[in-house]
Amino acid sequence: MRPIQPLHDDAVVDGLGADLRSLRYTTDGVGDLLGEPANDALGRGIWWPALHATRHAPADDAGLATVARLFLLGSDEPETDVGQAFPTVGVDALIANGVLARSTESTVRAVLDIRPHADDVADYLVVSDQDAAMRSGPVAHDHVLGIGGASVSLARAVIRTPVRRALDIGTGCGIQALHLGAHCDEIVATDTNPRALAVARATARLNGMRWDLRPGSLFEPVAGERFDLIVSNPPFVVGSGAQDYIYRDSGMVGDALCAELIRQIPEHLNAGGTAQLLANWIVRDGEDWRDRVGGWLAGTGLDAWVVQRELADPISYVSLWLSDAGESPEAVADRGTRWLDWFSENSITGIGMGLITLRRRGDGEAGEPDQVLEEITAAGQEVTGPEAQAFLARRHYLRTTSDTQLLGARLCTAPVFLDEQSLPGEEGWQQVSASVHRPGGPGAVLGVDEVSRALFAGCRGEVPLGALIDLLAGFHGVDPDALATAALPVVREAIGRGILHQAT
Repeated sequence: MRPIQPLHDDAVVDGLGADLRSLRYTTDGVGDLLGEPANDALGRGIWWPALHATRHAPADDAGLATVARLFLLGSDEPETDVGQAFPTVGVDALIANGVLARSTESTVRAVLDIRPHADDVADYLVVSDQDAAMRSGPVAHDHVLGIGGASVSLARAVIRTPVRRALDIGTGCGIQALHLGAHCDEIVATDTNPRALAVARATARLNGMRWDLRPGSLFEPVAGERFDLIVSNPPFVVGSGAQDYIYRDSGMVGDALCAELIRQIPEHLNAGGTAQLLANWIVRDGEDWRDRVGGWLAGTGLDAWVVQRELADPISYVSLWLSDAGESPEAVADRGTRWLDWFSENSITGIGMGLITLRRRGDGEAGEPDQVLEEITAAGQEVTGPEAQAFLARRHYLRTTSDTQLLGARLCTAPVFLDEQSLPGEEGWQQVSASVHRPGGPGAVLGVDEVSRALFAGCRGEVPLGALIDLLAGFHGVDPDALATAALPVVREAIGRGILHQAT
């Protein structure tokens, strides 16, 4: 039986880190060991090429190959080989700290998943429990999830402006807190799962970091405190309220956890602070998901950008989450049937999944909250930290810039593509629509007509917008004021989507 507190001995954590670093157990080190094809295949979940590569590793890389098979491939390894790979910490200490377990009299296997992870700033080691693909049987109730697609997407979406205090709610293995370390002076991380806090503590120590780790749900551990940045990848899975697995099930019915999280955020954000979280929400037939999530935001006073990235039908949604737990086919069928029955009883036809970015206005910023809720599902248009930061800045510019000021501004068109769609006709190709899009910008697409296309082409930061409109009005023989009235909403939309910006 695994210990309640894995890696509870600081000396063992330090020795483990020293041994892994000496083996060059990093993203680059493992990549070089495996070679690009096998490393890429492993990233797609195809493990056997990596196993082949480690079996044929040079003698100098024998220790790294052993560790890669243990932690990345779930292989049973000879205890003598593992002992040689960990001369500082030793096999017995790793077993006593729940990192390894004996599989036979002469072999050991990994209990924890310890893997390298990198961003633009540094290379890290991340501790978690092994997922269902690496072990037989279902995962434990207190299973600590490792690096996944959701956690990576949130990390990429977080605004990385340096701040003093940050809060990570539902830290799990600590992946969000790791990324916060590069731009936050103080990090508080919470979780309801004691095992997750122990794992996160080990992750922090392995990477030379210190986090203020606290047990508890939502904002209970930080009552009365405020932060400059709040991030959360909470247990947002929509269900009946049963808590089968702590990493996915909040114990609250439906999407109540996400609603409650958003309701409490304003009391814990400093002026000018931001919060970013992943969320799921219920969608019922004939209802607009924006009304539901918009209801969560009502009364918060927060500016918001809500992006729905996916809309899953109940079968796809349930199948996604059942595939993670490693349960038997019979258990999967039973749990899935009960889950679908609950969806049907509550008239749930879909589940929206996306990212919510919130901002509390700074002192002196007046006006009604600016809340944008939109669906952006295209590949290559994922929300990133720079895009989220730029979105908030553009919305602030639009709120604080009058039409008169805008007409006097010199605007530039961002690097965009003009896309035209035409159909064959009696007189050849006839254009039926045209749009401009900013590559990589989430939702950065805007339909254009002949006038707006010419206006965007003329925005080179050289003359005021009003002068460009006057020139276009003269060319087309229309009233300049009427053209300005028609053009300004299009210009504002283009600024909001990052297609136009004020020249600097």
